[in-house]
This record gives sequence, C-alpha cells and structure tokens, in this order.
Amino acid sequence: MNFHEVSFPLPVAFHSTGGPVRKTEIVTLGSGHEERNAVWAGSRRRFEVGSGVRTLDDLHAVIAFFEARAGRLYGFRFRDFADFKSCAPGASLSPLDQPIGTGDGVATQFQLAKTYASGAGSWTRVITKPVAGTVRVAVAGSEVLSGFSVNAATGVVTFASAPSGAVTAGFEFDCPVRFDSDALSINLASFQAGEAPSIPLIEVL
Repeated sequence: MNFHEVSFPLPVAFHSTGGPVRKTEIVTLGSGHEERNAVWAGSRRRFEVGSGVRTLDDLHAVIAFFEARAGRLYGFRFRDFADFKSCAPGASLSPLDQPIGTGDGVATQFQLAKTYASGAGSWTRVITKPVAGTVRVAVAGSEVLSGFSVNAATGVVTFASAPSGAVTAGFEFDCPVRFDSDALSINLASFQAGEAPSIPLIEVL
C-alpha cells in the first residue's frame, strides 16, 4: 500500500470536522415497514480539514503536505481528536483498556483493536496505526513491562514468548487516511473573507 508514516499537521487537524460513516440500504415496503441491510461490515471515517485552516501559514503547510503526498496517491496519519485513545479522550490510558486476544501458550502475535459498545450492540475496529511509545500491554490482568514489541505501522504486538491468559492493551492511535481529491481549489479572496477551503480526507481501509 502506498503510505507515508507521517502525520497531518496537528493544529489543522484539531479544528477539523468529520467522523465515522456507514452505508445502509433501506427499502420501504408497500405496508410502510422497512427492511434495512448493512452494505459495509464496519464504518469508514471521513474528515473535512478545510475548517481547520485558520491562517495563510496553515494553508501553506497543507499545500506542502498535499504536494508531498502527490494528492490522493499516498496515505498518511491523521489525528482524530474525538477518537484517538483506547479509552475516552479525557481519560488516562490503562493496559486493561481493550481486549486484543487470549494467550494460549502458542500464539505470540496479537492485533491491536478497539471495541465500541452500547447496550446489546458492539463493533470492533482494527487499529493499525498506534502512536509509538504509547502502547501498554497486560497479560491476565498484570501489566507487562518488557518482552514484547509493537509494530507502529501495522498495530501488531509481538511477544518474545507466547503468553497465557487474557491479553489487553491501552494505546493512542492515528487514523490512516488519504486526500479525497487530486485538486486543492483555493480562492484567497474567499479565504480572507472567512470562507474555509474544502479539503476532504477519507480513511484508508
């Protein structure tokens, strides 16, 4: 996959808009009842970062970033400040935050993941872009301080020796995205009048 392990400018990302998108087909029957079908198994994030561009310097940084990614060609890391931790944004990370597998004494690799649950429903999101140095791991409820490594480009945790028991983790993460347009159309007169340019991003699955 064409991907650059670099982060979109954080000051611009902080003021962006967007979030998860799902695709559902809804058919209304003659009786007025509905039949609903999930076309996508999960969700896909979309962001509009034009709203985060506040100054000409911000705009210059985004243009440079866009050119270095060759438009839509290369993906990159994006910090979604509404959802960038294994816990709530205002909470502290814990190695018990998210279950990522059960050690059977044989397997040594476990994929980072985050589960979103509400009532009887839940969905588990694979985390492929953890922030280096933030991952904490526990086995059977006890934090492991050594004997494992984390691939920051894939989100795979590898143990030196196979663990036994529930494996959990706490971490910060970025969302892998790309520009959703090969063109940046910027009208400086409109920008200086307070109108933000449109700069769409879409998650790379």
